[in-house]
Amino acid sequence: MTKVLITGGAGFIGCNYAAHLLQAGHEVTIFDNLFRRGAASNLDWLQKCFEGGFEFVYADVRDPDALMMAVDGQDAVFHLAAQVAVTSSMTDPRVDFEINAHGTFNVLEAARLSGRQPLVVYASTNKVYGGMEQVRVVEADTRWEYADMPLGLPETQPLNFHSPYGCSKGAGDQYVRDYARIYGLPTVVFRQSCVYGQRQFGIEDQGWLAHFVIAAVLGRPIKIYGDGKQVRDMLWVDDLLAVFDLALQHPEKVAGKVFNIGGGPDFTLAIWHEVQPYLSKLSGRDLQANYYDWRPGDQKVYVSDIRAAKKLGWQPKVDPQTGLQWLWNWVNDNEALFLEH
Repeated sequence: MTKVLITGGAGFIGCNYAAHLLQAGHEVTIFDNLFRRGAASNLDWLQKCFEGGFEFVYADVRDPDALMMAVDGQDAVFHLAAQVAVTSSMTDPRVDFEINAHGTFNVLEAARLSGRQPLVVYASTNKVYGGMEQVRVVEADTRWEYADMPLGLPETQPLNFHSPYGCSKGAGDQYVRDYARIYGLPTVVFRQSCVYGQRQFGIEDQGWLAHFVIAAVLGRPIKIYGDGKQVRDMLWVDDLLAVFDLALQHPEKVAGKVFNIGGGPDFTLAIWHEVQPYLSKLSGRDLQANYYDWRPGDQKVYVSDIRAAKKLGWQPKVDPQTGLQWLWNWVNDNEALFLEH
């Protein structure tokens, strides 16, 4: 049995991983301020499923003392807590910095000072690569595509933080990496692409596929920023949890390293021109969207080169069409959850 702390443990990814670990018999502590939409619902779901068989710490990563107490005695820390919206980071960059950059520093210091050398897994983002204007793309009928990178973007792509969100997450990314070099702390950075799945309360700025599904189910308007041909590689949440498990079971294989984690070139979608036909078929009506200007740092294409992660023995399994059907079913079965928000 392993003792695992999950910051942001009531969030979409956090609650799914908490459930997965609890089912496997691990000891789990969830650290969350319940600020995010859906977090209280996810915590309630966990409490009902596991009858309080885990510890919940109602606290914020901006509180170093709370983190010191929570990290004490842990074997691993999965740092998932974050401010996740680019637009929110532009409206209030100070709060974005305090949560993402300073909060990550607090996690690292708590781990370093615990004296136990716990594994620290950091959920980073493809936004650390910026808008990637220097990467050549070509336009096809329904999508943009890389002109010269059929296997996707590798970890060697130069970093180019764009937007306060990109800067704050990027600062955390590099701090996590450097704590392995300087202090020997076993840390790993997972630069995650578009993760989607059950218990995701998606918004326009984060969790866009879930947001589209929720809007389609409830008959709400759908907004597209850009031309709708932007391409992303899609990763079903259980496939992400599988690489989390690999890190937990074999920290020596990942310590000090950075991995792009996504669906890779086989599991991609154009965010509207290729999603719209699927959603229209599922909903039984021709869905339309309203278009708005491009957002700062929005990449026309982001597809992860996942060859490094595959060398760990990991492989994403759920294709976007299957995952979209599963997500549609879950939202329909839990429509009442979304009427509350």
